[in-house]
Amino acid sequence: MSLVEKIGYKSWRHFRNAYAIILGLGILSAIFRYFKFSEFSLSLHINFFIVSGLGVIFIWESLRLIDLALNLHFPYERNLIGRIVLQIFLGSLFGLFVRVLIYYFAEPYFPFQLDDLFLAVTWALYIIFPSAINLVFFTGYFITKWKEGIIKTERLEKEKTQVQFDNLKNQLNPHFLFNALTSLNSLIREDPELASQFLQHLSKVYRYVLQHKDESVVSLQTEIDFIRNYIFLAETRFDKALSIDVRIQNEYLDSSIVPVTMQVLLENAFKHNISEAERPLRILISTENEYLIIQNNLQKRNNVEGSNKLGLENLKSLYRYLTDRPVIVEETESQFTVKVPLL
Repeated sequence: MSLVEKIGYKSWRHFRNAYAIILGLGILSAIFRYFKFSEFSLSLHINFFIVSGLGVIFIWESLRLIDLALNLHFPYERNLIGRIVLQIFLGSLFGLFVRVLIYYFAEPYFPFQLDDLFLAVTWALYIIFPSAINLVFFTGYFITKWKEGIIKTERLEKEKTQVQFDNLKNQLNPHFLFNALTSLNSLIREDPELASQFLQHLSKVYRYVLQHKDESVVSLQTEIDFIRNYIFLAETRFDKALSIDVRIQNEYLDSSIVPVTMQVLLENAFKHNISEAERPLRILISTENEYLIIQNNLQKRNNVEGSNKLGLENLKSLYRYLTDRPVIVEETESQFTVKVPLL
């Protein structure tokens, strides 16, 4: 929306608020006049409704200009209580000024005589009514600040979560690289051809990490291409102690996901579960109902070195800012499942 459109929208919003007040006051005043001045003609009632409506618009817009001027020269942030008191005082002073104008330039020409009590009430109303309008401006200011505070808090929480997730990835990468290089060193002596393939897949893994490290999301197809290289490295390293099966439905390949989500979840499975040739760790990567599902058989380690149990929580927090659908973690006696919403 352009600046002109924003100004136009704000102006319409102010007029809309004024019209709502005018309509309400007009109905109340019409009912009051009907019972108190039933002898008046319909045309006189209509004239009073129009004049009072224009008067309310005049007062509303004048007080709005005072509010805007005070925002520039005496903002709430400088002295909140002082600003509110000053604006109420100026509003009441302006209302009194309008009442004085009516007293000298309008009342002498009224085609009827008003009693003293009614006149006294009108003087009080013209002093109090601007305070009610200013209350609308005060409420608008505090609601705006409240919304800005919520947005700022959410942004800071998202940035904090992103930093925590990045730190998690940075912790995994050196650990993963160390294990990969150790495996590569063994393969060079035992199987040079497999070592060459291992190195090619390793380079593709790190190329992906470097290419997408600053991106918030990537396509599921892109992530799958990456994770297949990662799976080759993991299965080569663990040999018969690990089996990873990928069953991704084609209809979900154009969906998006946070980069290296799969790597984080696979590393989490490696870290927390025993994987041995006699007790292989079996992991299934699949999709269902707009979710990416990572499921493994549960073979918990008694002690997990370097685990702070924040990996999944950081992942949950990050996805919470990207979608209304939560990251789902399910654990049974035999299986551990993480369901990540596709974006």
